[in-house]
Amino acid sequence: MTTADVAEGGSGSGSGDGGRAALRVVIAEDSVILREGLSELLATRSIDVVGQAGDADELVALVAEHRPDLAVVDIRMPPTHTDEGVRAALALRRDHPDVGLLLFSQHIETRWVGDLLDSGAAGVGYLLKERVTDVGEFVDALRRVADGGTALDPEVVTQLVRSSRRRSVLARLTPREREVLELMAEGRSNRAVAERFVVSERAVEKHVSSIFDKLDLHPSGADNRRVRAVLTYLTET
Repeated sequence: MTTADVAEGGSGSGSGDGGRAALRVVIAEDSVILREGLSELLATRSIDVVGQAGDADELVALVAEHRPDLAVVDIRMPPTHTDEGVRAALALRRDHPDVGLLLFSQHIETRWVGDLLDSGAAGVGYLLKERVTDVGEFVDALRRVADGGTALDPEVVTQLVRSSRRRSVLARLTPREREVLELMAEGRSNRAVAERFVVSERAVEKHVSSIFDKLDLHPSGADNRRVRAVLTYLTET
């Protein structure tokens, strides 16, 4: 596993406790096998797993009871396996800001990691499960987050950068141009957009032309600029 360090924090070698107090951790993972295996693995590295949760509600209760240094949280947990884990993490950041949070997932969810970072980047991590093959580096990431640092998987960083670049492109548009693009994404024609805003169709054409220019969508025989503009909007939102 390789993690991208985007904030300063403690970074022990991961090969032992180095005389440090045992890290106290709560693990939230609905797979019993993975949860138990991770707990046993961390115990060999002087990390004390003080609680194991199978769902988001249990996670919140365990953190309130034990006040660990860190919570390792699977993003997708019961009952819907969509965003229960990360919602619980956001609640923990609000109610227990001193507890480090390491999100653990098979998927990259840039929207949620962005929300978590916006809530306060200190003591936050996001790793893909498939990356955790080097125990020493994984433990290093846990300690960094517990110490107030940040540990992000390189692929997560890449996706965040791409998302940021897309947002910066759409930021070039005026509020009215954003509204026009939104209606274009709904499949509305220029005439329909004109009727919606009670303006001339020529005025809408000028907005659309400006949108193409600002999104760097130059005329091309191979691509439909209208479709490309809509795809840019849908990808960003």
